[in-house]
Amino acid sequence: MSLIVQKYGGTSVANPERIQNVAKRIAQGYNEGHSMVVILSAMAGVTDNLIHLAKQLSKEPDRREMDVLLATGEQTTVALMAMALTEMGYPAQSLLGYQVEVKTNEAYGRARIMKIGKNRIKDLLNDKKIVIVAGFQGIDELGNITTLGRGGSDTSAVAIAAALNADVCEIYTDVEGVYTADPNICPKAKKLNKISFDEMLEMASLGAKVLQIRSVEFAKKYNVPIHVRSSFNQEIGTMVINEDKDMERVVVSGVTYNKNEARITLNKVPDQPGIASKILKAVGDEGIIVDVIIQNTRAGGLTDLTFTVPKTEFNRAMKIEEQVAKEIGAESVVGDEEIAKVSVVGVGMRSHSGVAAKMFSSLAKENINIILISTSEIRISCIIEEKFTELAVRALHKAFELDKE
Repeated sequence: MSLIVQKYGGTSVANPERIQNVAKRIAQGYNEGHSMVVILSAMAGVTDNLIHLAKQLSKEPDRREMDVLLATGEQTTVALMAMALTEMGYPAQSLLGYQVEVKTNEAYGRARIMKIGKNRIKDLLNDKKIVIVAGFQGIDELGNITTLGRGGSDTSAVAIAAALNADVCEIYTDVEGVYTADPNICPKAKKLNKISFDEMLEMASLGAKVLQIRSVEFAKKYNVPIHVRSSFNQEIGTMVINEDKDMERVVVSGVTYNKNEARITLNKVPDQPGIASKILKAVGDEGIIVDVIIQNTRAGGLTDLTFTVPKTEFNRAMKIEEQVAKEIGAESVVGDEEIAKVSVVGVGMRSHSGVAAKMFSSLAKENINIILISTSEIRISCIIEEKFTELAVRALHKAFELDKE
């Protein structure tokens, strides 16, 4: 039968009752003859509580010790799940990241997986065991515990599925799949039966919170089919797979939004080679991610350069650019935190024209001004005023007829 890797998020294992419910679902797969490997997150709220504890002792906790602390969340969950399955009469064994040999680099709090050992898991599967693995964590070359950052259990699951050459990686969450828009603000949003890796990558990077972007990157690189499902029912969810011809028939697959955006503009910057590099390198060196970049040329050898950063990094980025402005002779630095990014995504854009025009006209009909525009082969994004976000999503969802079956 199949080798199935399942991943359950924090809400799915939030309390003993839910752990027992998940155990029953795992047992169902085992009873059907499948080899089962299960990756778990910490119980809902546990990671935040651990961070709160650490902050009571230190304003800036040591990153290595934070990883040691945070890894205990998943350690608790896998042990409880193994206990629940054993109590039900199923042969289950829990493993921590270091026991599986999830080898990472040394970037505490945001480590990247370098290699995964598969022998121990395979040995347990050969002994007909259900293997329960702690997600989110690994070990570096010096033997230190590391964590993969928020959403890291998704990455753990897909990476382990790739290492084991699993038939499918099932990601169980508190939603039933990937939708054409956020159902909370767009009641007519539809669940997608399937979506391509490229589309899911764009949607994850643009604010869709169903899958962590690094997990989708792994899935695409190693061609691991992902099935996004709800842990609270038996409904079929959304398959994230390689692109097929049917997908190109749909021009736009989804509308996403991201309110964690802030805009910074340096006015009257000398229009000279190397200036843009100096402006952006200053924030890049501090680990601040820059998204949309626009340059407007002025008369007299001057230009304005605008870019967006995560809202959480806005104040730090402003201080950095105020210093850069002095060094390069820019007139001023201005910022705006009251913005959002709305985007339409679809592999069908490659073979259909007029998508941008339809997007811009539908926003114009709602009197929504476009501040910045950014595009890729399968995505168009507009920076707008934050207060119009929900209206924009609904307007675009209707304009591209995503509310129809």
